[in-house]
Amino acid sequence: MLRCDGVDRRTFLKVGALGGISLSTLLRAQAAAPGTVAQAKACILIWLDGGPSHLDTFDLKPEAPGEVRGDFKPIETAVSGIRICEHLPRIAREMREIGLIRSLTHELGDHSAGSHYLLTGHRPSPVLEFPSMGSIASLELGRGGALPPYVAIPDAVRYAGPGYLAGIHAPFAVGGDPSRPEFRVRDLAPAAGVAAERVPLRQRLLQEVNELARAVDRTEGVNARNADLARAAALTTSPNARGAFDISQEPAGVRERYGRGRLGTGCLLARRLVEGGTPFVTVVDVGWDTHQQISRALPDSLFPGSGKLPSLDRAYSTLLADLRERGLLASTLVVMMGEFGRTPKLNALAGRDHWPRAAFALLAGAGIRGGQVVGATDPHGESPADRPVTPEDIACTVFDRLGIDPRRELHTRDGRPIKLVDGGQAIRELV
Repeated sequence: MLRCDGVDRRTFLKVGALGGISLSTLLRAQAAAPGTVAQAKACILIWLDGGPSHLDTFDLKPEAPGEVRGDFKPIETAVSGIRICEHLPRIAREMREIGLIRSLTHELGDHSAGSHYLLTGHRPSPVLEFPSMGSIASLELGRGGALPPYVAIPDAVRYAGPGYLAGIHAPFAVGGDPSRPEFRVRDLAPAAGVAAERVPLRQRLLQEVNELARAVDRTEGVNARNADLARAAALTTSPNARGAFDISQEPAGVRERYGRGRLGTGCLLARRLVEGGTPFVTVVDVGWDTHQQISRALPDSLFPGSGKLPSLDRAYSTLLADLRERGLLASTLVVMMGEFGRTPKLNALAGRDHWPRAAFALLAGAGIRGGQVVGATDPHGESPADRPVTPEDIACTVFDRLGIDPRRELHTRDGRPIKLVDGGQAIRELV
């Protein structure tokens, strides 16, 4: 599925027949130095790609004129005084866990620019692509083990990658549709035609080649590449690592609870990965670029499961509850957002267009003080009327929870010093 700008969301990850040529490069991140003391061991980012409407989800304006308020009604939540869309009743019951930001704002109404800003915490630059928060987590928190430090489900969107960092910090994209019965995570099994018993033979052959390379060239690069291949082999041969990606191991009741659609299955897979030790997982849900018929696209107006909101309601609320029941919510930050909001007035096609001046974000877990709203928009949802929150503030908050210093400096390939976040601060009401 494409957004209105035509950007294809397929990833470019490919892995060779030995099961570790490109994959090994990604796994080099696991040798990075650990971060500082953290509230969170992991972060799950639910990315609503296309720009979700704040006015039809978490910032309804029931007193506004019809062309602003739309067709949806607000409902009460578990927290008195906080009301959200009627099509999100399960999330309403989880509101005590959630810090709801209603005043997220910036000025970049293009999908690519807005995505870059929200995913990296940096305004786009014509001369430099900044690393995503997931890639920074890969750099700072990769600690070894078989699982990749940064995973995208099913694929990474543009600007969710490593930017000026080395490609080793790109996300491992699982690919495909995790909700389909035949779904298998690519690159975790031997190449077609290679029997399992031949994999150790190939690894021994590769080791001999590497020993020869070391005899000829004893550089750090050769040794690092050998270590990468070893970690890639560990992923493809480790039952525990491969099992973390295998959602068929989940009981049928758990899968039904999340919902068997793409988003629900993606959130379930994300829970399995953070449970297994992956520090950062992005779950991408496409289809939020609602330029027309928004009141039909968001609820289940066609058939059960056809709408965006019921699927989001089930998947997100279940993820929070499941993490809490497993004792993982206290150590897992869950963030939900998109690149911008939508226009206050419905357009001629009964949809809403791009609107970066007002948007929302939800944060939960990892010590986030839930049950509250941060900021507010004006009566028509056009701009923040109180406590504006910037993409820099979101990035600082994510890094704060993960124990990463947002003022730490990295260096580009040409030696230019760059702070992880230049400006902003952790959202004090939440942390």
